[in-house]
Amino acid sequence: MSRRPKRSHNGGPPLDDYDGPPWGKGDAYIFLAWRAAHDEAWRAPSDAVMLMRLERAERLGLTYEEYTLEILERGRHLSEDDADRIAEIRRARRRKRIGHFE
Repeated sequence: MSRRPKRSHNGGPPLDDYDGPPWGKGDAYIFLAWRAAHDEAWRAPSDAVMLMRLERAERLGLTYEEYTLEILERGRHLSEDDADRIAEIRRARRRKRIGHFE
């Protein structure tokens, strides 16, 4: 007999009991290539680069992650001249904070 789910359980399948490979039913090569690319992209930069990005992000009113993600996605560093893009990032930040049930 199975145990009853907790009161706050959403009724979905258990995520911890999956016994299959981490790539699921897809191609293992693609999964491993994406994982390697992700690890390489988010590898910790040198202290000097990290401090430079943090200082620029704070000057623009962004978080370190938002500034770094902009570099990784678009391949360019933001400056004060990119006011439209900075405003767009800030609007997206507000949308993420607002829940669907509020």
